[in-house]
Amino acid sequence: MIAEVVGIDLYRNRNLAPRVIVMAEREATSGASKSWAPAVGGFLIASFVGVCVQIVFFSPISPDPVLELPSASSSFPALNNELQKLSKLGEGFLKGPEDVCVDSSAGIVYTATRDGWIKRLHPNGSWENWKNTHSQTLLGLAQSPSKDGGILVCDTLKGILKVKDDGFSVLVSSHVNQTRIISFPDDVVEAADGSLYFSDASAKFGLHNWYLDFLEAKPHGRLLKYDPSSNRVSTLLDGLRFANGVALSADQRYVVVCESFKYRCVKYWVKGEKEGETEILIDNLPGSPDNINLGSDGSFWIAVIQPVRDGWEWFVRWKMGRHILASFPSMYELLVRGVGQRATVVKVGADGRIVRRLDDPDGKVISFLTSAVEFRDHLYLGSLKVDFLGKLPLAASPAVSTAEMLLRGRLSFWYNSRMLLV
Repeated sequence: MIAEVVGIDLYRNRNLAPRVIVMAEREATSGASKSWAPAVGGFLIASFVGVCVQIVFFSPISPDPVLELPSASSSFPALNNELQKLSKLGEGFLKGPEDVCVDSSAGIVYTATRDGWIKRLHPNGSWENWKNTHSQTLLGLAQSPSKDGGILVCDTLKGILKVKDDGFSVLVSSHVNQTRIISFPDDVVEAADGSLYFSDASAKFGLHNWYLDFLEAKPHGRLLKYDPSSNRVSTLLDGLRFANGVALSADQRYVVVCESFKYRCVKYWVKGEKEGETEILIDNLPGSPDNINLGSDGSFWIAVIQPVRDGWEWFVRWKMGRHILASFPSMYELLVRGVGQRATVVKVGADGRIVRRLDDPDGKVISFLTSAVEFRDHLYLGSLKVDFLGKLPLAASPAVSTAEMLLRGRLSFWYNSRMLLV
């Protein structure tokens, strides 16, 4: 029919030919587009559904429906810039010094780095490549109070190492009869009786994919004890949301373990009437507690990191979003690239009160702070993301006053009471 009309118009009036032909072409093209649109739309929808099914089916995680994130607390001190006052030690010589420990009698500061070295800072300010463990999976370390001394180091592949002047040995192996019994040793502390208390961060995920533990939002961590008299390892606590830093109280009656993705620190009593009982030292922290160390006055210094970049909380709360991030690690790196920009340390009393807070809110000087150790009126600070140790004079950082803490407590009580009434 179109051909007949076009032929008639061309015969009668050649001036109409271009108009009629164009109209005919437009009608034909429009009809073709309309016929293709549902097919293209259906293909795109099917492809999207197929990709989503594939992501979920092959995802390395089976996430819990609910993922907890830190919540703002009216009783917590505000951000400050105190960490920007630190000085840098060994800049360029250290590769990702995650933790710090001190031999107080000799005045020597130790740290373990990503290249496998245990490096130490002498009182005269000189650095030394002390011992090489030939491992790139070193994390928490602690000074041994035993007669023969040495440094205890967590190696996520080998177990708990003891490093001395004559070399190093595996004190607690992560394998027994070729079976892995400790998955992710993260931090360790030694008691006066020689017992070791250490964390097994995750029974499912390792050092290089630790973020999957966060995304899955399930408890895979444990607090363990090694008894040197029986040469046995026992479980004190399990079901922890990424067991991280470990510290003993001043009287060694309880051990504190940081539960990173629960944003709290837990006390486990190892002596006295409460032996075997568990309490919360502090919860609702402004981020994930990493390493924890005993202060000179019996309080605890806790390094706190951000689990996710500000503004992206909605995405990690979305279950499908977590599957996507778990399946594409590069996407997770992009999402959390800004995480390390904030550095935070809190000082918490033995009663759970917040005594002090120190921050570098924009990571201007130090970021992704993972450890804080007090020594001779200074804090020595470690981080996985920098190439130095920080040193901060404590006198430059005023503590939170008792009056201020009482005021915050009253404001918090008033706020919570109001929320209950709403």
